[in-house]
Amino acid sequence: MKRLMIFMMILNYGIVDAQPGTLKHFPKGSSPEEIGKRVANRFLASPHPNFGRPTPPSVITYPEVCTWYGALSFARASGDKLLRDKLAKRFDPLFGDEAALVPPPDHVDHTVFGAVPLELYQQLKEQRYLDMGKTIADKQWGTPEGAHVKPESVVYSDQGLTWQTRLWIDDMFMITAVQAQAYRATGNKQYIDRAAREMVVYLDSLQQPNGLFYHAPDVPFFWGRGNGWMAAGMSELLRSLPSDNPDRPRIMQGYKKMMATLLKCQAEDGMWRQLVDDPASWQETSCTGMFTFAMITGVKQGWLDAATYGPAARKAWLALITYIDENGDIREVCEGTNKKNDRQYYLDRKRITGDMHGQAPVLWCAAALLR
Repeated sequence: MKRLMIFMMILNYGIVDAQPGTLKHFPKGSSPEEIGKRVANRFLASPHPNFGRPTPPSVITYPEVCTWYGALSFARASGDKLLRDKLAKRFDPLFGDEAALVPPPDHVDHTVFGAVPLELYQQLKEQRYLDMGKTIADKQWGTPEGAHVKPESVVYSDQGLTWQTRLWIDDMFMITAVQAQAYRATGNKQYIDRAAREMVVYLDSLQQPNGLFYHAPDVPFFWGRGNGWMAAGMSELLRSLPSDNPDRPRIMQGYKKMMATLLKCQAEDGMWRQLVDDPASWQETSCTGMFTFAMITGVKQGWLDAATYGPAARKAWLALITYIDENGDIREVCEGTNKKNDRQYYLDRKRITGDMHGQAPVLWCAAALLR
């Protein structure tokens, strides 16, 4: 009851205190500066995670990568050089004693790692970061190699796509993040152009008439975080994709179509659900964070009508942060999830506290609010 009362006070104050659609002037304790700092510091204090297992990971996992990238983005947007330096210090052992933890760029979940050194390069201008990140981005479109190569990998490669293509919606953040970062770091359009071509293939293959996405072609369910990866991936791509890119109109169309449906599916309290279109499913924080990030970015960039989407994004942010506990951990995060053609499978997924699938999008939102 106490939590509900606090939430209602924050929500009501936040809506009344601001002009309609504004994404500024948040109540004390709910500003992006305060929340971002708390969650980033929690990341710095956390060991390398291994999908909830008690043992250390064999390589850095993609949820950590996404959180690391989010923390660095927040540090840049907030001008916090001390935080940036602490995040860089966490990376230093990967050039030495912990080099074996650098993932091989042989799968989308591994290759996204390149987004972190590429962000460090943009902020610190040290060549070693660029060399590492660029090598990883290049190998994503290089010769198929490694344990994850399949017969279709060569087919995709011959079509000008990455050989790591697999048509899971998760890919459209993993691929987009590293390629967009390589473009931002180098100015070479080949990186962002090929990410855009890849995005169009995924849009044409997986987006449904209502604007949402199946988890995979053989899994007809609108899983929250899966759709979140797509929403965040389109946002990351579009905010750097040149206006003259021939694929931009198609991607923008897919993005706006998705945002319109998400607006309709948002719950009364501002959250989104584990199955986006299923009112019987539970409110889930990682997808809520990703959708919020996508809407904040759209409003800030002028792609979305501020009077319509600004209040929805604000309401979502103020709801999302009530799930952060005193340790800086966010609750109600869906555990790592494979695809399965079974509605109950998605509804029964474990709800975790502090999982980096949920920590990352909070940081993305904080950075986007400050850009």
